[in-house]
Amino acid sequence: MMIKPTKPYLSELNGILSLQFDEWSTQSEMNIDDTDELVIPYTRVIMSFLLLEPSPRHVAMIGLGGGSVAKYCYRYLPDAEITAIEISPDVIALRNEFAIPKDDARFSVLLGDGAEWVAETDSRPDVLIVDGFDADGLPAQLCSQPFYDNCHAALADNGIMVVNIWKGYPRYDEYMSRINNSFDGIKVVMEAGEDLNHIVLAVKNSAPPLPPPPSVITPIYCVSLTP
Repeated sequence: MMIKPTKPYLSELNGILSLQFDEWSTQSEMNIDDTDELVIPYTRVIMSFLLLEPSPRHVAMIGLGGGSVAKYCYRYLPDAEITAIEISPDVIALRNEFAIPKDDARFSVLLGDGAEWVAETDSRPDVLIVDGFDADGLPAQLCSQPFYDNCHAALADNGIMVVNIWKGYPRYDEYMSRINNSFDGIKVVMEAGEDLNHIVLAVKNSAPPLPPPPSVITPIYCVSLTP
């Protein structure tokens, strides 16, 4: 009988370091020879928010994992403040293994519940990335209607919420409907290659017209998310 690990653990294969909660799913991957590379396709799609906001003042993210997106933002958005909220101290304890920068004047990793953070923060991020998963998948507090309402309220005017949602969830359509209920601006859903991960961009209030997407991503639709 396979025993489910109680803590995240590392594995390495062909120069790729992986963060895993079990043997069936990978949470993060890092190229050991290029620690800032976005290895997993969906992480590259997450960065498509730059098509709408190329110079964010503050990027907040719920879920640190192996820090792929956090590191990329820190390196390539030198004028942005980066805040990552991670609920698991065991995940944060692995930050050095994944070459995640130390906290400084514009980069910080906070131990806490992301749902509580968005409900309480007054920092008004320009971009809020929701990519928080645990060993059981998507936590209920990160896909509820009050959570998405709080994300909308927390964002700066014209701010962008970026959500990673697995297409295979039985309640996928319900989660999409909740996002649609909370956000009144542009909403785009994208997939990356063969990934079942769908990335949602939801804009608070108005936004400039969407430019054509790069070839790395495939837009599914840019309409109401109500099923």
